[in-house]
Amino acid sequence: MRAGALGRQAFAEFLGSAGLVAVVIGSGIAAHRLSPHDIGLQLLENAIVTGAGLVALILAFGPVSGGHFNPVITLADRVFGGATNRQVAAYVPAQLAGGCAGAILANLMYALDPVTISTRERSSGGLWLSESLATFGLVVLVFGLARAGRAALAPFAIGAYITAAYWWSSSTSFANPMIDVARMLSNTFAGIAPSSVPMFVVMQLAGAAAAVAVVRALYPDVAEVADYVVVPHEESYAGRA
Repeated sequence: MRAGALGRQAFAEFLGSAGLVAVVIGSGIAAHRLSPHDIGLQLLENAIVTGAGLVALILAFGPVSGGHFNPVITLADRVFGGATNRQVAAYVPAQLAGGCAGAILANLMYALDPVTISTRERSSGGLWLSESLATFGLVVLVFGLARAGRAALAPFAIGAYITAAYWWSSSTSFANPMIDVARMLSNTFAGIAPSSVPMFVVMQLAGAAAAVAVVRALYPDVAEVADYVVVPHEESYAGRA
């Protein structure tokens, strides 16, 4: 892969991850301020905005990088051969850095300190199971769409899935280690305490590993289309070096 192409892809992952976190945290702050006495309405507002924002971000940056914005998607794609080691080494740091930048920008938009470490504990067996299941479903969805030749629908399907998972999962479906890290930096509606993050990450990785096994069993030839995850992008057609 050309160095210039990899740099563009990493930059797209940085921007998409920053945008996703800004949407999640920003809409959480807005929901809390606009509907201060109705937690259900706050969650609904947060979920709808996050799902819609995710669709837009994948459409905007997916043609360059594939629109992963999530280390577990990148790692799963590496297992199936859709991403190279160089891409993993570029994507994951870009995602984490972008997520942190998005958290800072969201805080600043709402006149908060750039970094406000969250004190919101999210720690219980039910929440950990929820994160495993939410991540499992996300990975199966992404690779199932690619295998079915419907990757063009991925932005909308993933946005719908995340919106729904806000409600069916007890943890509100973080399903993304980058999101875990970034949301530590905002002591707001969407925040998570640093002490709660390690188990979230462990369970997300466990869910992703289970999903990889299921995808491999259901679609033995999935490696043939792994290039097209999350959506087809420039290197999908150019080939990988």
